[in-house]
Amino acid sequence: MLEIKNLSVRVDMKNILKDINLDFEKWKTYFLLWRNGSWKSSLALTIMWHPKYKVISGSITADWKDILSRKSDEISKAWIFLSFQNIPEIPWIRLFEFLRTIYNEYRRSIDAEFKNASIFLFKKKIIPYLNELDIPEEFLERDLNVGFSGWEKRKIELLQIKLLEPKYIILDEIDSGLDIDAFKTVALELKKLKNPDNTMIFITHNFKLLEILDVDFAYVLSDWEVIDSWWIELIRKIEKHWFCAYCNLDESCNKELKCE
Repeated sequence: MLEIKNLSVRVDMKNILKDINLDFEKWKTYFLLWRNGSWKSSLALTIMWHPKYKVISGSITADWKDILSRKSDEISKAWIFLSFQNIPEIPWIRLFEFLRTIYNEYRRSIDAEFKNASIFLFKKKIIPYLNELDIPEEFLERDLNVGFSGWEKRKIELLQIKLLEPKYIILDEIDSGLDIDAFKTVALELKKLKNPDNTMIFITHNFKLLEILDVDFAYVLSDWEVIDSWWIELIRKIEKHWFCAYCNLDESCNKELKCE
C-alpha cells in the first residue's frame, strides 16, 4: 500500500498542499481529479522527491516503509514509477544503455548478488517487448526520446513499465500529445499490465479511460486538499456535471456554464 498521511508541501515559499491523506491499495486503479492548476502533478512529483517541492509535514510510505528519507533514485527502486505529462528529451544517452542501466540497478536493489545483464542477454530480454509495442529495434541506438513523437515517447514509457514491473504506477495525463487511436492503444496496454501486485494512479481529465479501464476509486483534489472521494459513481457524476457540484468550494468556477 502507498499511504500519504497529513502531507503538507511548499514550493517557492508558497503552500500548495495541506494535510493531504490518501491511500492507494494494491490491485486497484485510482483517478485523481480536479481542474488544471490544482497541484495534482505536484503531488506526484513530491512522491518522487523532486527537489523543488519541500515537505513541511506528514509522511509518505510504500509498503509501510518511509520514502521521504530516500533520494529520487532510491524511490524508483522502491517499485514506484512516474509517467511524465511532458516527457523530457535527453541527448547523448542511448536508449539501449538507459534501459539496460535502469534494469540492472532495479534488479540489484532486489537481489544484492545480481550480476549485470550483458549487452547480449539484455537485448534478448527486451526484443519481445519491442515487438509487443511495435517499437523498431533501431530506436535502441537513438538518444533517449530525442526526436521521438509524443506517441513514440509514450511507448518508451510503456516499455519501461514492462521491463521494471513497478508496484505503483503513477500516470500523469497519459493522453498528452496523443491522438485518439494512440490514446486507446496506450490505455489497452496499461489494462494488460494490470495485475494483483500493482496499483495504477491516473492524474487525468480524460474520462474516455473509463471505456477501457476498470477504475476502483476516485479522489477529488481542490487547490489545497482532498474534498471528496468515492467509487466509480463519483467519476460518472463529474463526467455529467463537470466540477459544478463543488462550485461553493472554488471561486474560479465559471458560473456562466450554467451547471445543472
